[in-house]
Amino acid sequence: MKIFKLCFAALLVSTASVCCAQNADSAPQSSTQNPEDGWFRRNVDAAEDKVESLYDNGRLSMVLSGYAYHDRRTYNTAHLEKINEKAWGIGMDKEMRDAKDNEESIQFLVIADSHNEPQISASYNYYWMKPVTAGWEAGAGYSAGLVSRTDIFKGIPIPAILPTFSVGTRDVKLLTTFVPHLSGTVNGNVLFFALRFNLK
Repeated sequence: MKIFKLCFAALLVSTASVCCAQNADSAPQSSTQNPEDGWFRRNVDAAEDKVESLYDNGRLSMVLSGYAYHDRRTYNTAHLEKINEKAWGIGMDKEMRDAKDNEESIQFLVIADSHNEPQISASYNYYWMKPVTAGWEAGAGYSAGLVSRTDIFKGIPIPAILPTFSVGTRDVKLLTTFVPHLSGTVNGNVLFFALRFNLK
């Protein structure tokens, strides 16, 4: 558990100040925090506590992925013919609600990327939730984590913060992540879809 906490805490540090500020009313107070600690130490402690709380108290879900839509205006026909859009994969998610009934989770996911190679990610996710109709809700938020792809730095994990969206019930949700186009590259403008099923 300690290794798990430290790994997720490391990827949370870059956004911990934002996460902890918006969730201050629901986040547990760190037993290790000292008022004299610096900003970095305080955020590492808060991130560890956040991960531990989600890991220990979050609802366990399975995540199944299956499709990644690549914007036809970003990729030419020749490029699209070589791209894999069947992003099959599987992962696990631990999710819970905060005092405002918004959703946060930690997630580990392995999928087939656009080159049919393994893509591994570990992330913290936050959604601002809105009821749509009886039993249904929609959310918008962000995912902050580490992503490993064989075509980027030879698989060395890199940090990423991406916009995310969700729609469904508390137990079954369609999750969507948007990867924006980066100026000067041919990559981006990709919508990634996955289904999350609660297991308990």
